[in-house]
Amino acid sequence: MNGNPIGIFDSGIGGTSIWKEIQTLMPNEDCIYLADSKNAPYGEKPHEEIVKLSIKNTEYLIGKGCKLIVVACNTATTNAIGHLRTQYDIPFIGIEPAIKPAALHSESKKVGILATRGTLSSALFHSTSQNHAAGIEIIERQGKGLVELIEKGDLESDSLKLLLNQFVQPMVAKGIDYLVLGCTHYPYLIPILREILPSNVKIIDSGQAVARQTKAILGKQNLNNTLDAKGTHHFYTNGSLEVLERFVLNAAPKVTAQYLDF
Repeated sequence: MNGNPIGIFDSGIGGTSIWKEIQTLMPNEDCIYLADSKNAPYGEKPHEEIVKLSIKNTEYLIGKGCKLIVVACNTATTNAIGHLRTQYDIPFIGIEPAIKPAALHSESKKVGILATRGTLSSALFHSTSQNHAAGIEIIERQGKGLVELIEKGDLESDSLKLLLNQFVQPMVAKGIDYLVLGCTHYPYLIPILREILPSNVKIIDSGQAVARQTKAILGKQNLNNTLDAKGTHHFYTNGSLEVLERFVLNAAPKVTAQYLDF
């Protein structure tokens, strides 16, 4: 199975931020990416529906021969990855908000987290916070409306900047020195966040850590692609193909993108 692709899915194009880190770290690996934009955002859906959508995506990727699946969605990870691991004999890599490194390095002992309702309300998120953030004040804000704007390719509008300001300024007022991005869509907001946040507030996301974990699991299970050739990357979306192409076509060689009603 070494030559088989890595499967990646998300509730839209957000997980392409994770894919970019994976293909940068492992440029010889093939990838298949599912952008379930038709059902975005997962963060506003009930737990049972999130699990059902995650099963649908997983079974499609397994049908394509994927050797490992990255659940490139914080909400799907926190709500469904435990179920997926019990049902399918394939490695799964999940995405959790990077609370641990932020808590370890925070000097103000106040850390902000911007995430979806589905992530913030999950049992996995709360256990992570309890295990890794003792003595740290975690200031949570739901990024309601952000995923929808990003799914439209809207990364620079005044309405987006206004919305972000409404979310992060109360955190800044409380003295955070780290802002954790708890949704894979949100790294695309980093340029704007750097404009509106004070210079002492560091932004942290999970992308590089997920790529390193993916590489480690592939190595541990002897699933690395040992060929030297550049990997091929196939993207499928049930939403806007034009928006998906804008995010991925020039991000790596050998990229294709197409519409698929899945």
